[in-house]
Amino acid sequence: MNNAVDVIELEMAILVRRLVSMTTYKKTGNLDRSAYLLLYQIDSYGSAGVKALSDEFHLDISTVSRQAAALEQKGYVRRIPDPIDGRAYSLEMTEAGLEVLNENKKARQDSIGKMLSNWSDGERVIFGELLRKFNTAILEEASE
Repeated sequence: MNNAVDVIELEMAILVRRLVSMTTYKKTGNLDRSAYLLLYQIDSYGSAGVKALSDEFHLDISTVSRQAAALEQKGYVRRIPDPIDGRAYSLEMTEAGLEVLNENKKARQDSIGKMLSNWSDGERVIFGELLRKFNTAILEEASE
């Protein structure tokens, strides 16, 4: 097992270095990584409050609030007041937000598709499943 962990550790270091240097993951179009993930979450699961988003991403409310304010300023999301608690609100995607999200998603998927062009469908599926499992393990480790 140690040999496998050695290989994984080295490959992770190389992967992180390469991802940081790739413009696809730094910023694609008008969205940086955090904006992309917030818009993706809202698009996938519907409107959400800052607290719910901060819980989902395991970030401080103030961090998500600043990110949401930037998205709102660009017209990508709008605030929907909570009918019960006038101080609270949810964020809802606008048409402009959906458009920029879809543009960025396509650019990201095209880039990844090129990288995996020589992989079989089975390899892509297995890689996706293992990557999801690894991301879950990272989250569990961070929660301890």
